[in-house]
Order: sequence, then structure tokens, then C-alpha cells
Amino acid sequence: MANMAVSRIKREFKEVMKSEEIVQCSIKIELINDSWTELRGEIAGPPDTPYEGGKFILEIKVPETYPFNPPKVRFITKIWHPNISSVTGAICLDILKDNWAAAMTLRTVLLSLQALLAAAEPDDPQDAVVAYQYKDKHPIFITTAKHWTNAYAGGPHKFPECDAKIQRLKDMGIDEHEARAVLSKENWDLEKATESHFS
Repeated sequence: MANMAVSRIKREFKEVMKSEEIVQCSIKIELINDSWTELRGEIAGPPDTPYEGGKFILEIKVPETYPFNPPKVRFITKIWHPNISSVTGAICLDILKDNWAAAMTLRTVLLSLQALLAAAEPDDPQDAVVAYQYKDKHPIFITTAKHWTNAYAGGPHKFPECDAKIQRLKDMGIDEHEARAVLSKENWDLEKATESHFS
């Protein structure tokens, strides 16, 4: 890997390690296999959002052309959010694409993703189903996002009603995540979810 990119990442890594946010446990970053090109990030769900109390793991791949090109980032932790794919974890965020600037850092990226969790952009969605729910059935969106945060990111909110419906689908032989995904898409309507899965 180009030395410039490596020395830049090392510097930024230190910046994150010394940052205020690390102290507050709101962001974290670590190397994978001692490689400076593959990092694992972690952000805490921001307060007063459905993601509060959750810890979200990110895969960060840094290109050799860094900092002139943005790192490739995706959510490893499953999340229900209009700008993040509920299937692949791909993220729709301008600074990770056309609005990247060489002055930005890994810390900027982590903090921007945290800000995205607090302020979704449903009109520029990565996941159309979630965006529709966010705009048209907001109370259901909040429940679903909190439920996913609990199931995948260790969030505090439990929804026994959601769990019971997931169990019903599991009893029909559907995998737990698949059951959660199809129920979420069908706004927790068990009949529609069953139909949609088996059709």
C-alpha cells in the first residue's frame, strides 16, 4: 500500500484514539489483522434516536489512493434506517461518494455516520422500503428501528409483540433474521408477511 496512505491512516488512527468521543465511548476504531487498509469502526447509537443504546460495527476498507478517495464503509451490524441497506449494510452518504474531501478523516467519517443515524435523509434513500415506512408510517418505523437495535446492536428496547410474531414465522420454518426482515417490510402484519414470504 502507498506509504502516504499508511502514514496518513496511522495519524488519523491516533486522532480517533485521543478524541473526546473515544472517552465517551461513542466511537471506536481498531485494526483488523494489523493491516492499515482494513479497519473496524464502532459507533454508538445517538441519544434520543431509535438507535440509542446500540453499538454498531462498521467495516472500513481504505483504498491505496486515500486520502484522495474515500474509504469504503458499510454496516456489519444490521440496522433499520432509510440511508443504510437492511440487507447489505451499504450506506448512502454524500461524503462517502462525490462530496469526499482529502481534508476529511476517519474520525469525520465515524461522526458523520453517527449524525446520519440522528438525521435520516428519506428522500435520498439506500433502502426504499425503510424510507417509505419512515415517511408514511413513522410510528411503525420507530418501533422497527428500536427492535432491530435491540436484536442486533444490544439496544435496550424489547418488543414482546414483535418477538411473538417472529416466533410464529420461525415455527413455520423461517430463519429468525428472514422472519424479522419480512415482518419489518410488511409493517408487522403477520398475515401479509407470511403471504409475502411464501408467495
